[in-house]
Amino acid sequence: EVLKKYCKEVHVVNISKIRILFNLMNAFFNGTPLQVGYFYNSSIQKKFSAFAEKVKPDRIYCQLIRTAKFIEGRKEKKVLDYMDVFSKGIERRIDKVSFPLKAIFKMEGKRLLRFEEEVFGWFDERTIITEQDRNLIPAKENKKIHIVPNGVDMDFFQPQSLKKEFDILFNGNMSYPPNVEAVVFLCEKVLPILKKKNPAIKILISGTKPTAKVLSLKSENVFVSGWVDDVRENFAKSKILVAPMQSSIGLQNKLLEGMAMGIPCLTTSLANNALKAEKGKEILVADTPEIFAENIFFLLENNAFYNTIVANAFGFIQKNFSWQTINQKLAEIISE
Repeated sequence: EVLKKYCKEVHVVNISKIRILFNLMNAFFNGTPLQVGYFYNSSIQKKFSAFAEKVKPDRIYCQLIRTAKFIEGRKEKKVLDYMDVFSKGIERRIDKVSFPLKAIFKMEGKRLLRFEEEVFGWFDERTIITEQDRNLIPAKENKKIHIVPNGVDMDFFQPQSLKKEFDILFNGNMSYPPNVEAVVFLCEKVLPILKKKNPAIKILISGTKPTAKVLSLKSENVFVSGWVDDVRENFAKSKILVAPMQSSIGLQNKLLEGMAMGIPCLTTSLANNALKAEKGKEILVADTPEIFAENIFFLLENNAFYNTIVANAFGFIQKNFSWQTINQKLAEIISE
């Protein structure tokens, strides 16, 4: 319904569980990455091809490599948004799972790496969120990929004056493994250090579909909200946003949103390599539980520094990540 405001036509294709199983089996045996095969079958291909013949588009824009097979061989000008390097994301998770998932992840990582290189040649233009990810795309001419980062709606995500009920916020899709890994690190490694100095410190884990592991982290110090209608309220009720990402790829929207809402952010080097905010001026960076705890207390105990980080971060986001700036760049690439 939301998309209809912006599109002349919106066609939704539902895939049954039985069809998904068939798709995955087909992908397993033909060498296609499973997360590509999950969405692809001849029935959907026929629907797409018929629609394309009817519309006769000037441009075709594909979101993620998962949609790339639908346009293979078409003559229209085509643009692919890689978004992230999925092969690298799988690689970083291989050592964190056990058999049989480890074997499946190894297979999927190799297939994704090969597919990310192959689809490069299917498109006229390509985009990706960060330079860090662009350098990991295995295509020889990966420098031709345009960097178009995520943006944030600064008219929507604005500073709000609400009572600060929580010291620390983590926000994200709480069924996404890197987010689960991050909050486990926060609650099992960082929180014990924090409690030694402040036994009453409060952490809010905000986001849809919390897994059983996330729910198990609940305590007198840790609150899990699950889905909320307006996530801005959780941002506004929290003093600090943390993103202790251990394995995620790409640019973290949670950092963009936190900065836009006037909340100081603390993250890892891995996540900030994508964001490229200035350490100690626009963001705080830590990679060990001890440094995380140290930075959290420094922010909570130094109002002047807290406010300086907030102001610098807001300016950084406004200059580099507003939707207006990002959308203009993407529109120029598509229209070339």
